[in-house]
Amino acid sequence: MSETRYRIVFDGKLLNGVEPTTAKLNLAQLFKSDLAAVEDLFNGTPVALKRDLSHVDALSYLDALHKTGIDPRIEAQEPEVEAPIVPAAALPLATAPAPVADPVPPYAPPQPSIAPRTGKYDELKVFTVQGRIGRLRYLAWTMAALLVGVLPLLITSFLFSTDRLIVGTLFGLLVLIPYVFANIAISVKRLHDLGWSGWLWLLNFVPVVGSFFPLVIAVLPGNEGDNRYGPPPPPNTTSVKVLCLLWLVLLALFILVAVTGILATLLTL
Repeated sequence: MSETRYRIVFDGKLLNGVEPTTAKLNLAQLFKSDLAAVEDLFNGTPVALKRDLSHVDALSYLDALHKTGIDPRIEAQEPEVEAPIVPAAALPLATAPAPVADPVPPYAPPQPSIAPRTGKYDELKVFTVQGRIGRLRYLAWTMAALLVGVLPLLITSFLFSTDRLIVGTLFGLLVLIPYVFANIAISVKRLHDLGWSGWLWLLNFVPVVGSFFPLVIAVLPGNEGDNRYGPPPPPNTTSVKVLCLLWLVLLALFILVAVTGILATLLTL
C-alpha cells in the first residue's frame, strides 16, 4: 500500500490581523514571483500551491506559508491507482480515455524556502541604505538623529551673529547634510524591513500622502525572517526602547500644545 501524499491548498483566506497587501508582498517574495502572478491566488478559487508531499514536508510548507500571512490548508491526495493491463484485442476501436478534470487548478511557482529564518540578524549601520530596522528602532534612531542634528544648529545660532552669517551658514550645512542623509537611510532601512523598495521614500514629497507616509512605515510590522533585503534586525535594546518612549512623549506634548492652542483660539472668538 502506497504512502498517503498531501497537497497545500489556498483559497484566499488570511490569518487574523493580516492585510491583503502585506500577505501578497510576502508571498511574492517567498515564491520569488511577480506580484501580478500572486494576485491571481486571491480570487477565492482553491489553488494547489504544492503537491505530492509527505505529511512532514506538508507541515513544513504550511508553516512557511503561515509566516507570509495566508491561511492555506493540507489535503490528502487521492492515491493513484494503476490501471490493469488489458490485451490490445479487448480494447474497443477509436476510443480514447476521457480527460480527468482536476478540481484544483495547478499552480507551480518556483520552489519556496521552507525555513525563511536563518537565525542570523542584520548588521546595524546608520549611514547606509543597506539592511533593515524594525518599528521601535526606526523611532529611536529618528529621535537620536533629531537630537544630534538640532543641537549643533542651536549652538550655531548662538555662536555666529549676523556679521558672521557666511561662517554660520557653512557650519550649519556641515551639520544638516549628514543629518538629512541619516534620516533618509533610516527610512529606507525601515522600508526594507517591510519588504518594500527604498525608492518609496520619495512618497514623502507627494502632497497629502507625504504627511501620512512616515506614520505608516512607523506602524506597519516588518517581515518575519529573511526577505530579499537581508536577515531581520536584532532585538531591541534598552536604549532603543528609551529613545522610542522619549519620541512618544514629545509627540504627546506636541499634540497637547496644539489642542490647547486651538481651544484658546476658539475661546477668544
